Amino acid sequence: MAAAAEVETEEETEMMKMVKLGSYDGKVRLLIVSGDSESESAAEETMLLWGIQQPTLSKPNAFVAQSSLKLRIDACGHSLSILQSPSSLGTPGVTGSVMWDSGVVLAKFLEHAVDSGVLLLHGKKIVELGSGCGLAGCIAALLGAQVILTDLPDRLRLLKKNIENNLRHGDLRGSAVVTELTWGDVPDQDLIQPLPDYVLGSDVIYSEGAVGDLLDTLLQLCGTQTTIFLAGELRNDSVLEYFLEAAMKDFVIGRVEQTQWHPDYCSPRVVVYILVKKLEK
Repeated sequence: MAAAAEVETEEETEMMKMVKLGSYDGKVRLLIVSGDSESESAAEETMLLWGIQQPTLSKPNAFVAQSSLKLRIDACGHSLSILQSPSSLGTPGVTGSVMWDSGVVLAKFLEHAVDSGVLLLHGKKIVELGSGCGLAGCIAALLGAQVILTDLPDRLRLLKKNIENNLRHGDLRGSAVVTELTWGDVPDQDLIQPLPDYVLGSDVIYSEGAVGDLLDTLLQLCGTQTTIFLAGELRNDSVLEYFLEAAMKDFVIGRVEQTQWHPDYCSPRVVVYILVKKLEK
């Protein structure tokens, strides 16, 4: 009986970790439970991901070809052609000139979640951080959202081209505009008035040095009603652990299980998180 009760308690604990978070109606796995410190929870999460998904053993860039000048992908009844700039990839600190798996996974996750009825984007305000080539923002606009795609000033030319080339058709349900945003700076008023319903980011957790400015920007952009979707490449466990530990101080974080992703766009090298700002005490 004691053993059975112990198993039941463990099952209940696991069920308690699966919750709805923000405006996403699917259930996500909470990263922190009562009694754990942020550092313990962050370390446990990264160990779990690297132990179960074993990202280093799988093929990188399963959905993209970074040497190509274009990525073609079907979404929302349209064939999108995303321009890339492979020659810029060798410039230190420049990764947004080409697509990464995490960007494709996030974009197709949004489409799948809307189609599945667990996410509503139509008419919602979205700010995308580090938009890069702009695939996720394009798909969000096709799904009816009012999207503001942001990146550093020297990254905007390619981003604008992709928005113009892929959102020309007359049946566009939403809208998309491009503006510059440097993490850590005070956001322009159009980004925060009103506060966005959603914030998106893919491959934005890439160095410990950028984490502080990223979190500052998230805090400035988000109210407690804002839902953040972040998709990340599992390259460096210490960088992810550093981000999670810092983010848990101000945000509730849940991991979206791969069973809820688009079935054709799953990868053990990618993780998707939902963050919601904690209520101020």
